[in-house]
Amino acid sequence: MPNTRAMTQRAELATLMDRLAVDGLITDYAVAVDDGDWTAYRELFTPDGRADYRSAGGIEGDAGKVAAWLERSLGLFEMRQHLIVNRRLRFEVLERDTGDTARLRADYVNPMRLADGGSAGAPDFVCGGRYSFGLLRTPDGWRVREVVVEEKWRRLGRPAQAG
Repeated sequence: MPNTRAMTQRAELATLMDRLAVDGLITDYAVAVDDGDWTAYRELFTPDGRADYRSAGGIEGDAGKVAAWLERSLGLFEMRQHLIVNRRLRFEVLERDTGDTARLRADYVNPMRLADGGSAGAPDFVCGGRYSFGLLRTPDGWRVREVVVEEKWRRLGRPAQAG
């Protein structure tokens, strides 16, 4: 009788490794945007990868076009901190094999501070919403095939100081 428990354990280990790799990819996405590393940002995508920031007042297009727009737009801010939380990951089937694609939905909160000499205190701008990522396993590891930003709220300006 075959040892199906060993096969099940291997499958569970592979799924766990994929989950860790996808988590690392999403963290790398946030860090690339926050650090303004637009080369690293582009490398996170598949060659045909696309991003859609229209709900946040941005653009939609290939990763290179969107990276150039993000560089211009986010250059106004000296501090950016994308916090990506509540990650819900689902692996999907591609060409009758499991685990080659994945969908990830995650909420974000993004405080930013303007680069115009503002104090090192509270952010000037905070927004939040949800990311929807379409991911693909490639020979180089997991990559972003698409990301759609759904901004749900934003707050402009610093809160009034109590005095």
